[in-house]
Amino acid sequence: MAPSGTGCVGCLDDDGDGAGAGWWFHLRRCAQCGHIGCCDSSRSGHARAHAEASGHPIVRSFEPGEDWFWSFPDEAYYRGPELAAPLTHPGDQPVPGPDGAVPADWEQHLR
Repeated sequence: MAPSGTGCVGCLDDDGDGAGAGWWFHLRRCAQCGHIGCCDSSRSGHARAHAEASGHPIVRSFEPGEDWFWSFPDEAYYRGPELAAPLTHPGDQPVPGPDGAVPADWEQHLR
């Protein structure tokens, strides 16, 4: 499946429930359904939360220059299948991102 977007679905959530942090550090893509979530170092860890809620245990980095897969249950790297393009967020999207939403003291908020 294609990625769910170019940013963390949970961080961009603005339905008023407080779940959206508004920004992320690095992005991960669910290898099974394409859901984009933020990494464990991000404030919210939405990729792991998606894996736990959905039962989809494997993610692939969604960062340019990275092609590794990770199993949350095994806490280990894996080789994975070819996924539908795009394989990373847009190259002009800043890290952390998205542009304009990252606080100046973002490093203070990493886990």
